[in-house]
Amino acid sequence: MNALNPSVVPAWPAWPDYALVEDLLPSLREYAHEGRVALATLVSIDGPSPRPLHSEMAIAADGRVAGYVSGGCVEAAVAEEAAMAIAEGRPRLLDYGVGSPVLDIQLSCGGRIGIFVRELVEPSRYVNTLTVARRERRTVTVLTDRDTGAWDIVEAIGPADDRHYARIQRPPLRLVAVGGDPVTLAVAHLAPLLGVEVVLLRPHGPLEPPAGVPLAGYDSRSLPAALADLLLDDRTAVYSLSHDAEVDHAVATHALHSDAFAVGILGSRNKIGARVERLRDDGVDDDELQKLHLPAGLPIGAQTPHGIALSILAQVCQRDRARLP
Repeated sequence: MNALNPSVVPAWPAWPDYALVEDLLPSLREYAHEGRVALATLVSIDGPSPRPLHSEMAIAADGRVAGYVSGGCVEAAVAEEAAMAIAEGRPRLLDYGVGSPVLDIQLSCGGRIGIFVRELVEPSRYVNTLTVARRERRTVTVLTDRDTGAWDIVEAIGPADDRHYARIQRPPLRLVAVGGDPVTLAVAHLAPLLGVEVVLLRPHGPLEPPAGVPLAGYDSRSLPAALADLLLDDRTAVYSLSHDAEVDHAVATHALHSDAFAVGILGSRNKIGARVERLRDDGVDDDELQKLHLPAGLPIGAQTPHGIALSILAQVCQRDRARLP
């Protein structure tokens, strides 16, 4: 259904490419530039659900969508409801699944979900505010009025209440990779597919970063200079993939003393004991060592650059997921 012409029902995509879009900000910016836009948020879950709470879906006035809120069971219906929400200027709370009054749409997982759909008022301001927060790596909370759909963005983690839905927007995961070998390149290529930013350090390396690799930052200065200017927050992992024991030690020591949530070193299992003892000698304590992954990556038997990169990124995502509520 089209908000400008409700009699027009656009063809639903044959393949769910829209579900591969996790970062909705570029789509919201594009949709807002071309017309009005709606936002659907998964606000309640009872029982199993293929998507986590607060998953979102953007819907353009012409029917295009990005993101998803279920496993493909309800997205077409949500898009139609979003078009009507834009046309009527009224948000709506959708109820699907076991026990729902909507009998013709059931969830294959057997659960029940609530989805809040509303026109996104001032979408450009919404996108710009979140973009600035992301660039500055600040955690913010989007508060959405349950009755009107009006939104506000507050600093840090704001609680939900009887009047508002609250969706926490954290900075993207960031991986600082130190090195210049094929594994480092594979990590830089694969990470953006998982929504992970990459900052690449290659001490005394080429002035220009590798072509065609979307990096959040590149530093080819000496390692001490690069580390001194490196800002490491609790959404950042640091992996030294240099194959140089001195570089690995300097990177690990610096990162373990920081707020970085995970630190990895690519290397032989036979050298783990000696490396850990050296870190202890340099003042790294037991709590800090809990962040260390040595050797880097999950043990999936990987031997190729892309396989090893996959094991590293899986470890980063696993470690991040384990610490979040």
